[in-house]
Amino acid sequence: MSQGIRRPHEAVDFGEAAHRFPPPPEYFETAYFATPEEIERTQLARLRHRADTAYRIPFHRRRWDEAGFAPGDLRRLDDLWRAPAYTVDDIRRSIEAVPPYGDYQGVTPADAAREPMRLYMSGGTTGASRPTFYTAWDRAVGGILEARQLYMQGVRPGDVVINSWSYGTHNGAFSFDEAAYQWLNCVVITASTGNVTSSRKQVELALEYGASAILTAGDYVLRLAEVVREMGLDPRTDLALKAIPNIGDTKLLEETFGLPCYATYGFHEVQTVAVECEARSGLHIFEDAFVVQVVDPETGERLPDGETGALVVTELYKTGSAQFRYNIMDLSYLMPRHRCACGSWLRKIGPFAGRGDNMVKLRGVNLWPEVVGEIATGVPGTAPDYFVRAIREGNRDEMVVHVVGEGDPSGFAVLAASVEEALRERFGVRIRAEIAVPGALDAWTGVDVSPKLKRFRDER
Repeated sequence: MSQGIRRPHEAVDFGEAAHRFPPPPEYFETAYFATPEEIERTQLARLRHRADTAYRIPFHRRRWDEAGFAPGDLRRLDDLWRAPAYTVDDIRRSIEAVPPYGDYQGVTPADAAREPMRLYMSGGTTGASRPTFYTAWDRAVGGILEARQLYMQGVRPGDVVINSWSYGTHNGAFSFDEAAYQWLNCVVITASTGNVTSSRKQVELALEYGASAILTAGDYVLRLAEVVREMGLDPRTDLALKAIPNIGDTKLLEETFGLPCYATYGFHEVQTVAVECEARSGLHIFEDAFVVQVVDPETGERLPDGETGALVVTELYKTGSAQFRYNIMDLSYLMPRHRCACGSWLRKIGPFAGRGDNMVKLRGVNLWPEVVGEIATGVPGTAPDYFVRAIREGNRDEMVVHVVGEGDPSGFAVLAASVEEALRERFGVRIRAEIAVPGALDAWTGVDVSPKLKRFRDER
């Protein structure tokens, strides 16, 4: 280690990472078929170690001490329920109290010379971004988990893949790139979004280089299918795709490309958690890396298997920011452990069933209706009255904010454009604005009948 610098290749024993968390295809020849006893023995050992390291982080130590929980209390997996859960609201309070990173991180830039790290952001739509530090180890193992996902969805070593995710402050595009390149030996073409590489050019790249998969949101890959048709071609037969690892309208994706679309579940801080297998009877959790629980979204109380509630996720692999009983507020349910038709004993969750709160994810950006309304009503000429709708139009999720305007309605079109520009500048995605006259939103907000105004409706 030269002059105190430990570089990424020195910070990570990649052989050890692959031994503890097998990448594909080895994973599907070994740990994927572990017995229930082996699965739970590995989970408990890693859970105990993760608790010991998480307790060194002020955020977790403070909360655990207040709840009377200590790492030594973990004698069996069920003891995890004794640890307090936390939500994104707790993270935001941590950032406010200890800006700019909060006190929930396991590393900070002061450690970077000995612990190489990357910083990615999630959210940012509530006035402050939620930073997450990833060590070189976190990136390596997270890449393995995402590579497993791609393999289960049909991507194979040596495939040419186009990465059309948006390269920015979010983790997503980089995660797919690392997974495909480092752990599947894919040939990755980094196209990014249509704003960076035009949709037509992306189709031309897919045709010219025989791409096996286009990594992007389901909405955008469907847009690329439209471009294929505009070129007089058929996306089912003229593209060389053999996998559609895309999140979106499963039925439409399968009809468009003539390929199976397997569901996945994951989120910014931990990457891929669970993936659907060919049996299509639930999403297998990568239990060597996670423990997943389900609670009532309102009370936080434990729910029985089969009952839909909020997912609480504990990761078992990271060395940077620790996610230990993180109530992510995504809705799903746990299935009892059983042997799947695919042969695996890994526990499964049901498909994503929405949010336990009202956050909306629009083209990869997390949006809270209240913040959208705050920005919209901050534009001169608007009144402090709004209503937000999430809708589905033309195979895409869209958001519409209805804002009460002041003054002559003849100027509402110009005002709507100003609101849309303010929203685009803040969030980076298009949100449609419609201006209403005073009183027009009362039926939606319930101003005359409800003690608490309604500001959002999901119509998708």
